[in-house]
Amino acid sequence: MSTRPEPLFPLFAGLETLAGVGPKTAQHFAGLGVLAPRDLLFTLPQSGIDRRLIDTIEGAPFPATLTVAVTIGKHAPPRNKTGAYRIQVSDRNTAFQLVFFHARGDYWQRQLPEGSRRIVSGRVEVFDNIPQMVHPDFIVPEAEADSIPRFEPVYPLTHGVTQKLMYKATRGAVALIPQMGEWIDPSQLAKEAWPDFASAVASAHDPASLSDISAAAPARMRLAYDELLAHQITLALARQVERRKKGRALHPTGVLQDKVLKSLPYKPTGAQRRAISEIIADMATDQRMNRLLQGDVGAGKTLVAFMALLAAVEAGGQGVLMAPTEILARQHLQGLQPLAESAGVVLEILTGRDKGGERAAKLHALERGDIHVLVGTHAVFQETVVFHDLRLAVVDEQHRFGVRQRLELGRKGRHADVLVMTATPIPRSLALAQYGDMDVSVLDEKPPGRKPIQTVLISTDRYEEVTERLRAAMAEGRQCYWVCPLVEESEVSDLTAAEERFKRLRAVLGEGMVGLVHGQMPPADKDAAMAAFQRGETKLLVATTVIEVGVDVPNASIMVIERAESFGLAQLHQLRGRVGRGSAASSCLLMYQNPLTETGRQRLEVLRETEDGFVIAETDLKMRGTGDLIGTAQSGVPRFRVADLEKQAALMAVAQSDARKLLNDDPTLDSARGRAARLLLWLMRQDEAIRLISVG
Repeated sequence: MSTRPEPLFPLFAGLETLAGVGPKTAQHFAGLGVLAPRDLLFTLPQSGIDRRLIDTIEGAPFPATLTVAVTIGKHAPPRNKTGAYRIQVSDRNTAFQLVFFHARGDYWQRQLPEGSRRIVSGRVEVFDNIPQMVHPDFIVPEAEADSIPRFEPVYPLTHGVTQKLMYKATRGAVALIPQMGEWIDPSQLAKEAWPDFASAVASAHDPASLSDISAAAPARMRLAYDELLAHQITLALARQVERRKKGRALHPTGVLQDKVLKSLPYKPTGAQRRAISEIIADMATDQRMNRLLQGDVGAGKTLVAFMALLAAVEAGGQGVLMAPTEILARQHLQGLQPLAESAGVVLEILTGRDKGGERAAKLHALERGDIHVLVGTHAVFQETVVFHDLRLAVVDEQHRFGVRQRLELGRKGRHADVLVMTATPIPRSLALAQYGDMDVSVLDEKPPGRKPIQTVLISTDRYEEVTERLRAAMAEGRQCYWVCPLVEESEVSDLTAAEERFKRLRAVLGEGMVGLVHGQMPPADKDAAMAAFQRGETKLLVATTVIEVGVDVPNASIMVIERAESFGLAQLHQLRGRVGRGSAASSCLLMYQNPLTETGRQRLEVLRETEDGFVIAETDLKMRGTGDLIGTAQSGVPRFRVADLEKQAALMAVAQSDARKLLNDDPTLDSARGRAARLLLWLMRQDEAIRLISVG
């Protein structure tokens, strides 16, 4: 199965195999992400031009693209070299002009002799009260009327690729589709009345009207579903491979967990208790756990994860908690140390900073089993890190890791369970796209005692007022964040740079009071600035979005976000969650630059109305789309060519259950439908999935 099936060879050959495409043009096509004929199948028209024949242009709403039969009248050649060549023509009711530039000699006299009949199609505009069609797209004898498409598809283009070329190349690619079996569940196909794959591709490239171009057109729905299904089969295979790996049934005693629960000053929420029991039930089976713990900012994920780590220790094993940065790893250590002490558990940290003898001592203790729970950065991936008996790996802030890294981590322990935590509330359709291989626990309640955060919209014109407000808060001993959109002042952008803002605020509020962190700083400087803020030595921290994830300073109670309109809602929500962690009433100032667009204002008002991250994420998805939502490039959300996750969220859920059922009934994909599904995986370039089948 690890070689591409022969019927698909032509679709994956070079583009030069298509008529009219040479090596140079093939290079141009790469600008559209088109590398093989297969990619043209999924490069669909984005709009269309109605070229149905009409009797007359009289009364048409100009400018418009029109197709009409005309009688050729008088020619008026240009008076000078740069002038226009004009030809009078008349349709059934009215007269207009055809206009050509750069006409040579008597070319048009020969092509369009006076008195002849032609069908012309092109854009008609009015100049000096005379309708003109400049350089018609089509001029054909009446007998060849059928050579003009009635509804011409309009494709996305790139430098060096014209509509004509695109039209011809896509037709060539469609002709290469081989006979294939059906991979969609028959009842789903019947219910939706979708065409088969080849017919769907052909009709998506040959729309008869604008409605055939919408996402709801049956041919497009079918192709979107094919993409989603291939993606979900890949995730379901990854899940199956994980599950086939034997886990080890854990038998925790509950003793350590009880000690920690008794030491807490509050009772866990219902959602926390539910998540803990789901996770521990998963760990008790002999299958590998592969679970996502999704919770809003401040929903108490860390406690849930620590309970799971304690369960691993109670069963005689070890646990590891991995964070994306050293700052976060140290923060987890500080937060968990008192809990570990109350349970008598040995907690240690391992980061890239540990060197020499100290590092060697930690590694020995880990291998002997003297360290029960290890907190670390991805430094724990290294070959030299060996556990005595790793039972559970917890990964914090998932969207920094993809499916591949999750598999990597599981290899560290014999059959270690994996729990992933994310503080980014993700709408269900995206959660399925990104984590379809995992089971999910959701924390949807806030722990008691979290104070609501007052959110205010304020224009950047009131900058002085805001700095005065900060000065007053700092005088009372409170701490504040100031988040800037970009780092260096760039020509193209008027977003204020962090360095500039830092200098201005330091001048106003006092030298030693203001700290700075941004992504381009050396890690040691960044850590030092964060640590000074955590210790309360600096009162105001000017930062880029590096503070979005996880930094915990309970004394910080004001968050200023400059140019808030340039951030995603989910990101603003994450940033706002950095305050409101202590006993003081907290506020978040969203500073926007006038004039704010209507949608810009609506988006920011959503934040003022609610602190529910899931509501905010759904709104963000509707208003901005997937790509922006979690910065697609680094998020692990696949890019689909036809499927639209916002408009077709429901299809994703169907594709997930269909894919899981298919693999449940036919784990090796050897039935007729299973073999068709293998072709689909090849067709959709899901090489990872194909590897998983052959591994399986």
